[in-house]
Amino acid sequence: MSVDSEVSAAVRAADGTAFAALAERYRWELRVHCYRMLGSFDDAEDLVQETLLRAWRYRESFQGRSTFRAWLYRIATNACLDFLDRHLRQPTPGETGRPAEVSWLQPYPDRLLEPVAAREAEPDAVVIARETIELAFVVAIQHLPPRQRAVLILRDVLGWPAAETAALLEMSVAAVKSALQRARPVLREHLPERRAVQASATPLAERERELLRRFMAAHERADVAALAELLSEDVRLSMPPLPYSFVGRAEVAAFAENAVGPGSPLYRGQWRGVPVVANRQPAMAGYIRLPGEPAYQPQVLNVLRVEDGEITEIVAFEPRVFGAFGLPATLP
Repeated sequence: MSVDSEVSAAVRAADGTAFAALAERYRWELRVHCYRMLGSFDDAEDLVQETLLRAWRYRESFQGRSTFRAWLYRIATNACLDFLDRHLRQPTPGETGRPAEVSWLQPYPDRLLEPVAAREAEPDAVVIARETIELAFVVAIQHLPPRQRAVLILRDVLGWPAAETAALLEMSVAAVKSALQRARPVLREHLPERRAVQASATPLAERERELLRRFMAAHERADVAALAELLSEDVRLSMPPLPYSFVGRAEVAAFAENAVGPGSPLYRGQWRGVPVVANRQPAMAGYIRLPGEPAYQPQVLNVLRVEDGEITEIVAFEPRVFGAFGLPATLP
């Protein structure tokens, strides 16, 4: 029996347990879809839960005219659009020469992408292609109006035909094509010029792992000079939700010196790094133990973008994101 037939049977029987089990199979990819739409992992978690609740509440609207997967995507997309109607979000323009700030941005733990990656033969495998989950892409699409964003994700990321996209969004095919034509140049405008495109969900390259090891070692020694050697000349550092950014090797090194140098309250602290992967990018969870403290406390999650053997961007997140990565609350 197909999934769609099982769903229809569960609806007719009002079997909530069977229906929930069938819908739960799609939680992983629906969460990625909501994350792209919203740019926030926490909001994506909430919205995928809302999607599954709506699916059961409106279960009788599933008539089998579309697949169960497409029906769930319709619900998830509409839930995200409703959320964005209630929470108006606009990237904050940066100063001249600096990128706009997406204050609500959060990283996505790669460990939660693996259940999707394991199903490579299924159509949802494309949901984790690296160039469509990395932070640069997620930031760029936040500049699009919500409905254009939905069109671009459905058409260019998930590869849905125009007719299916139009049906899901209750738009005409012409309107879908027009929205996509407007969205693409805006997306290109906000993507990094040197963005490395990788069209598959591959593990980190050895050069990325090596650069991460060197970054962690420099961080643990609070060695600003060694850190600066790893950075590109035009490296960028941002710290969402804080409205601060630094552009260029000299600026980023100066910030690092100020953060861990003799004038900083962290100067006498001892650092430890834990390697993780976020948005298919190398990342380091940084813990610090200050004098007199018994354990290392979470301090920062640095997500790196690596191109041509150099770190071209660092996005530093607050330690409250550690839980999503399964990281420990402290280190001994």
